[in-house]
Amino acid sequence: MISRKPNLIIALLFIYTTGMYIYFFPRNNEMSSVEKWSIVGVSYALLAALWFLLRRRERLRREREDEMHKGGDA
Repeated sequence: MISRKPNLIIALLFIYTTGMYIYFFPRNNEMSSVEKWSIVGVSYALLAALWFLLRRRERLRREREDEMHKGGDA
């Protein structure tokens, strides 16, 4: 089961993405430097967006659980 902690998921994706760039980009002579850095930038921007979305989803889930517990106490 995948952990529900957004920081862990994003950290693992960040490490994986960085490792792939370090390994494959120096060996790729078909792409220009601008294309390579554009791909890196877009990938990290997507990781940041995913991090925000996962945090929001986690917060909404916690709020729903709190509402259920408060509603059950009344």
